[in-house]
Amino acid sequence: MTQPDGIVPDDKDWTWVLERPCPECGFDPSAADADAARLGDVVRATLPRWTEALARPDATVRPEPATWSVLEYGAHVRDVFRIFDVRLASMIETDDPLFANWDQDATALEDDYAHQDPAVVSGELVAAGEAIAARFDTVAAAGDLWERPGRRSNGSVFTVRTLGVYFLHDLLHHLCDVKA
Repeated sequence: MTQPDGIVPDDKDWTWVLERPCPECGFDPSAADADAARLGDVVRATLPRWTEALARPDATVRPEPATWSVLEYGAHVRDVFRIFDVRLASMIETDDPLFANWDQDATALEDDYAHQDPAVVSGELVAAGEAIAARFDTVAAAGDLWERPGRRSNGSVFTVRTLGVYFLHDLLHHLCDVKA
C-alpha cells in the first residue's frame, strides 16, 4: 500500500536486528546487549544530535518524495520514545504484558508529522527521551528486571533487555537516516 504522500509503509519485521548487525546503519546487537546497563546514557547522548538535526534550515524538506524529512523522522523518534516507555513500564509492572499494536505509518499520517513545528518536536523528543532514559536507569539500578518478558501483538517475545536492544537500534538507525 502506498501512502497518499508517497511514503511506502515499512512492514518489515525488524526483530532480526536482535540477532545480527544491521547492514544499513552498522548497529551490532551483541555490543548493545553487552552494554544494556548504559541504555539511559546512550539515549541521552543522542538527544543533542536530534536537537541539532531538527534545527537545520532544511529539516522540513524531504530529500526525495518517498523519504521522510528530518522533521518526520524526529516526530517518529519522539513517538518511539513514548511508545517504548509505556511498553517498558508495562514489562516492569506487569507479568508478561501484551503490547497494543502501533501502526507507525498511520500515526505519521494521522498526526501529520510533515507539518509539525520542528522546534516543538525537538522539545517533545528531548522530554520523551529523558523519560525513557530515566526508566532504563531504573532497570539498570534494580539489576533483576532485565529478563522480564513482554509480547508484541504479532507474537514477538521480548525481555526488557531485548526490548532495549531493539529500541536502541531504531533510535540509532534513524540518526543515520537523518545523517546526524
